[in-house]
Amino acid sequence: EAPLGGRAGCDRYVARVVRGLDMERPSPRWMAKRLTEAGMRPISLAVDVTNYVMLALGQPLHAFDVSTLSGEIVVRRAREAERLTTLDDVDRELDVEDLLITDGGEVPLAIAGVMGGETSEVTARTTDVLIEAAHFDPTSIARSSRRHRLTTEASKRYERGVDPALADAAAQLAVELLVEHGGGVADDGVTDVDRRSARQPVSFDPTLPSTLVGLAYPREEVIEVLREIGCQVDEPQPGGPLTVQPPSWRPDLVNGPDFVEEVARLRGYDQIPSVLPQAPGGRGLTHGQRVRRIAANTLASIGLVEVLSYPFTSAGVHDQLGLEADDPRRRAVRLANPLSEEAPFLRTSVLSTMLETLRRNVSRGHKDVAICEVGLVTLPEESAGPAPVPAVTARPDDDTLAAIEAAVPPQPRHLAYAMTGERERGGWWGQGRLADWSDAVEVVRSLADALAVEVVVSAADRAPWHPGRCARITLSDGTVVGHAGELHPKVVQAMGLPGRTVAGEIDLDVLTRASEPAVAAGSIWTHPVAHSDVALVVAADVTAGDVEAALRSGAGELLESLSLFDVYVGDQVDEGHKSLAYHLVFRAPDRTLKTHEVNQLRDRAVAAAAAATGAVLRST
Repeated sequence: EAPLGGRAGCDRYVARVVRGLDMERPSPRWMAKRLTEAGMRPISLAVDVTNYVMLALGQPLHAFDVSTLSGEIVVRRAREAERLTTLDDVDRELDVEDLLITDGGEVPLAIAGVMGGETSEVTARTTDVLIEAAHFDPTSIARSSRRHRLTTEASKRYERGVDPALADAAAQLAVELLVEHGGGVADDGVTDVDRRSARQPVSFDPTLPSTLVGLAYPREEVIEVLREIGCQVDEPQPGGPLTVQPPSWRPDLVNGPDFVEEVARLRGYDQIPSVLPQAPGGRGLTHGQRVRRIAANTLASIGLVEVLSYPFTSAGVHDQLGLEADDPRRRAVRLANPLSEEAPFLRTSVLSTMLETLRRNVSRGHKDVAICEVGLVTLPEESAGPAPVPAVTARPDDDTLAAIEAAVPPQPRHLAYAMTGERERGGWWGQGRLADWSDAVEVVRSLADALAVEVVVSAADRAPWHPGRCARITLSDGTVVGHAGELHPKVVQAMGLPGRTVAGEIDLDVLTRASEPAVAAGSIWTHPVAHSDVALVVAADVTAGDVEAALRSGAGELLESLSLFDVYVGDQVDEGHKSLAYHLVFRAPDRTLKTHEVNQLRDRAVAAAAAATGAVLRST
């Protein structure tokens, strides 16, 4: 058998042949009863004997019909596109890591340690039987069992470890039972291929149990416990370290802590006192944690319910969201072992998974829904290469660690939300109001206000939002925070959502950095504010955000706040135009502003808006 990847799959193989069996003979009643009591169904003499020996000794066995074999038994790995029909009548495509029992190295007879094939099955016409008792690599058997979704009594035992010294004794017991109850004759020859490497003894400090557990374990007790579990214990020097040879049936005993666990187990875990460690004084929440708590409380206060969705998605959701072919959000990390093949990618947008939660709630009768979610997204960079896989025998060097770090894609924390149905409930007091794009924008404004961060809202065109009802939210320096607005009708239809659903998604990490505490607190201005309103007539295609930006730039540093409070389209303005009314608040740090100063500031703001957008001061 050729090892795969430096790992041999079989280090001992024992085979015995019994000829002239009468398979018509039933299994003895005592054997059938014991098998039944163990939860196994008696089948035939050969099968019952192998099962009985497995239950009695813990060594799985397999019986082959000798008449179906044409060559020697060869244990090897499967080849590309090789197939085998197992005893459960399932035709299975084999993997190159599957360990096989083969006839002459060519014809597969069984998936080693898992299940045999139907071509060599023992039947009522079988007279000569080959008994196999082997020791297989536990990892190889476990992977084959999971790969084929085939769990058997043999595979479960091999996964947990079988004593490699037991194979010859188990085969001998099976031969004796077949000869006694089947009337056969055993061949004199015995095949025993033993490639086991000698197990090295372990140097063990007998004071280690007391050091690790915290109880006093005398040297004599430690030695007695180790011998009780089957270890051979020698004392090269009185009072010095022990030389411990673990038994063959305990492959899990490989180092000092393993022996410590046995000593503590046999003394009794109840003897170990439960002492809770005292928590050291902390520094409270980090700034990022405080931001997330403020965000959660703010969203809850305005009526949004926090949900949690799995961060796994499919490539088809990008089509549902209407993303362009070259959109970076289509570039997603594929999982090597996904929970579901239908969702093998890590999400690049929280909306891509959260909208399914919205759809499910609506489908179950909830008409007015407002939900939000905070979670990580994975944004792989096109230039990033695969991460190196260092050996586990030593700590990787700094260059390897840097390469691993560079291969990990950025994973910013995003906040997404969606609303559908009534935003303000109707009743006897009057009609309600459906959620619209302005509600989606207001969520971001409320969060920014809670974090004391100034944001700028402007028109945008970005999937999956409606081109004319999408807002881009940025910081004052132009850094994009996110987008909000009404979802595109095609997106709503593709995802099974109600019409006019609104949603938003922002990068919470951007807001976290923007809300970092300042080095020095700003001054508090105590002088009274001055108010002024302006109504500007602009072309219908001019956005309110552009007008607002122009007003801010012209008003100067004494402008404390600016808000849009009215939009008018009607007979009093020219066709193709609209009127935007803004409320301006001014305040000076060192004095009370006079009327002419406020008027000058207002006129400068209007002049800047006129130069930038063609706005005209409305006279009526």
